[in-house]
Amino acid sequence: MAARVGLTADGLVRTAADLADELGFDQVTVSVLARHVGVKPASLYSHVRNSEDLRTRIALLALEEMADLGAAALAGRAGRDALEAFAEMYRDYARSHPGRYAAARLPLSPETAAASAGPRHARMMRAILHGYDLAEPEGTHAVRLLGSVFHGYADLELSGAFSHSAPDSRESWARIIDVLDLALRTWPAGPAPHRQP
Repeated sequence: MAARVGLTADGLVRTAADLADELGFDQVTVSVLARHVGVKPASLYSHVRNSEDLRTRIALLALEEMADLGAAALAGRAGRDALEAFAEMYRDYARSHPGRYAAARLPLSPETAAASAGPRHARMMRAILHGYDLAEPEGTHAVRLLGSVFHGYADLELSGAFSHSAPDSRESWARIIDVLDLALRTWPAGPAPHRQP
């Protein structure tokens, strides 16, 4: 059993986030957290409402951490350098904090999502695309492509999907960044607006 931590909401959420990395995000409940810190579950209910609230708070923490790391990664970078730095941040975070990373994709209510660090992630993706001069709606399509690739690759890598064959997944990741950069630099024009007869 871990040493008892101070029973503050922030401290408990950080401890729960560490547990998520260790045990898996789906395994974290108020009961598991209480057992870990050496108290009865009832002692935690003045800090978190229930397990759903606890998991939401872990998600918000993870989004905040990733946004801070993303901002640091993008500082002073543009174009391909920015794309690579941001992509590496996502991959590194997923590998270092698999439970937190899973939490960051927890569906949130519209109000909670709007108040979270999620919009910062979207703004950073948009900032990367400034270097590629994509007008709307192509910018939105590109943001969705990047998110799909970053998250999809991280999920597959975490599940061990790339661990049984050569080349090493690191090599594939480097090639994927090259391909994404090429795709963004040569992005096809969108369809012409439909004109009514």
